[in-house]
Formats: sequence, C-alpha cells, structure tokens
Amino acid sequence: MNFLVNLGLGLLFGTGLVVAGMADPAKVLNFLDLFGTWDPSLAFVMGGAAVTAFVGYRLVLRRKAPLASPTFHLPTATAIDARILIGPAIFGVGWGLGGFCPGPALTAITLGAPGTLAFVPAMLAGMFAARLIGTGAYRPGKPSFAR
Repeated sequence: MNFLVNLGLGLLFGTGLVVAGMADPAKVLNFLDLFGTWDPSLAFVMGGAAVTAFVGYRLVLRRKAPLASPTFHLPTATAIDARILIGPAIFGVGWGLGGFCPGPALTAITLGAPGTLAFVPAMLAGMFAARLIGTGAYRPGKPSFAR
C-alpha cells in the first residue's frame, strides 16, 4: 500500500513539475537571471507550492496518523549548523549553473532532455559523496562542518 501511495504521489509531483515548466532548464535559468531575460512565472509556482504546503500541513497534522503510515515522520533537528548553511549554498550554485534541481532533473530525464544525461549522473555521484563524507564522521565536540 505504501509503495502505491508513494508512486502515485511521485507521479503527481512529477506531472506538476512538467506542467509548471520546472523540467525546462532554460525556464529555470531565465527565472534566476534577474538583470537579463528574467521570467517571473516560476515565482507563482513556488508561491503556490508554499501556500499548498502551509495549508496541507495544517490539515494533515490534525490527524493522529497519516493515511498510509502508523506514525508521522517529522524532522526533529533544530540546530542551524554549517551543514545547514553550506548544503543549500552548494545546491543553489548547482541549480544556477545547471538549471536543474533533483526532482525536475529526474522528471526531465524521462522526457529525454539532453542536459539531464550529464546532470543526473553527476547529481547521483554528489549525493553518494555527501553520504560518504557524512556517514559516521560526527562526534560530539567536533566542529559541525567536519561531519
């Protein structure tokens, strides 16, 4: 049951990315080009996603448990450390250079978008490297950027 729910939600999410234009790196790069060919349309996509998430969380968290799981799996970490700052900065630079972030890249590869054939393997290698670097390296008292 969980697999089917996750599959359906993933397909819905991917379809939304394609319809919104997020799978087109040129559209994303034009959104990021504030002083050139700026295209503000993705701001509406992000705004719609933020409003939907805000309302959705308020409604769903009123339940005792989600529909397809016995418990909610919510983040518990509250510390702002170097990983929280450096990770998104690297993500943003990659997004700005490539025009893709993970969800739209995976969606675009199924559409045969040319840039994804280089981007997706590099993205997966980066994810794997981040796991290797972060796995088991944390010890209390050690600076958080050394995880």
